Amino acid sequence: MSNPTELRSTRQGAVLVLTLDGTTTKNSIGRDQYDALRAALVDAGADASIGAVVLTGAGGFFSSGGNVATLRESRQMPLSEVSRNTDVLLAMILALRNCPKPVIGAVEGGAAGLGLSLALGCDMLVAATGAKFTAAYVKIGLTPDGGATYFLREALPRQLVSELCMLGRTVEAERLHAAGAINALCEAGRALDTALELASACADGARSAIAAIKAEIASADRNALADHVEMEGRNINAHRFGDEAGEGLAAFLEKRKPVFGGAA
Repeated sequence: MSNPTELRSTRQGAVLVLTLDGTTTKNSIGRDQYDALRAALVDAGADASIGAVVLTGAGGFFSSGGNVATLRESRQMPLSEVSRNTDVLLAMILALRNCPKPVIGAVEGGAAGLGLSLALGCDMLVAATGAKFTAAYVKIGLTPDGGATYFLREALPRQLVSELCMLGRTVEAERLHAAGAINALCEAGRALDTALELASACADGARSAIAAIKAEIASADRNALADHVEMEGRNINAHRFGDEAGEGLAAFLEKRKPVFGGAA
């Protein structure tokens, strides 16, 4: 079964906006979308004109994740083919986390299944009030995918992750915001605008330093303290003699706003 969702790419200055657009299935995604999103993120990471990325969904919803009818059809496929699908999915998730540019998620309506994985996999997350999040794989006899349990456990206490994944319960944005998994709540219809504000601030910032910070955050939970502090030392020393630090330090001492290379 083909998936009608398209990945639309637009620009708002130095911010790349990637929009999942398949409103008849609430922006469900499959193998074609995995590959398209992976390619877009890899290209964004290599494009010096892009300072940040916003990931969102069309039609007042972020993404319903995998199409259930397609999941059922996959039971008739050989394991080798199903494994190829999950390999493409893994490549997409790794591209999301490895992209050197900050990725900001903008959620209207809600995010379910793999859509939840994509939302929580972003570096920062904005959600409209009342938006609903669910990892209800267990209700169809499946386990989560796309890093769902990793991202949930990264952001939330084990007990709440267990409730979400073992019972398949839906939680609203307000609860996730209170738990620290969502950066900003906004009025319905304002998620993209709010995410663009965060993304623009990143794009106007010290881009090289931000890329290094993203890498440091990503490795913090698996590094020994000594190794991590050593890495931070290498990074700050590498940046200390660069143009960004030159401008940032001067601006601080001169009591003005810094103008980095990516700023307008």
